Amino acid sequence: MGFYQFKQEQLVNASVPEVWDFISSPANLKEITPDHMGFDITSEGLPEKMYPGMIISYKVSPVLGIKMTWVTEIKNVVDQEFFIDEQRIGPYKMWHHQHRLEAQGDQTMMYDIITYQPPMGLLGDIANSLFIKSNLNEIFAYRTVAVEKRFPVK
Repeated sequence: MGFYQFKQEQLVNASVPEVWDFISSPANLKEITPDHMGFDITSEGLPEKMYPGMIISYKVSPVLGIKMTWVTEIKNVVDQEFFIDEQRIGPYKMWHHQHRLEAQGDQTMMYDIITYQPPMGLLGDIANSLFIKSNLNEIFAYRTVAVEKRFPVK
């Protein structure tokens, strides 16, 4: 039963307030998620900006096209600095995702640290080696391109 971390950094061609406005809006999640994941927010009446304690539910197909419910809670938010989401219901035994922003001149460094534990003990560890790790790399590669399109070099 291993715990794993996935880390990503991306330099974004926009100011911290611009990037924060984008990433702190639940409405933009679909834009940064690959289409093949079948990502749909099922929560109704979400506000424009996330807040601590907010629950967001989705339908998503992370593995083999199988639709499942994923529910996350926004645990902590410090405006224009970071937020943390944690899985409450979903495919992982544990999922903790830190999103952090840091000014780099007139650009923003966006950091992600995901700490997770697959379900099913040893089978989950094997699944991590076979496809979970590579799926995370693919999802974040897609997100990198989506964010670059949203904030192109001027």
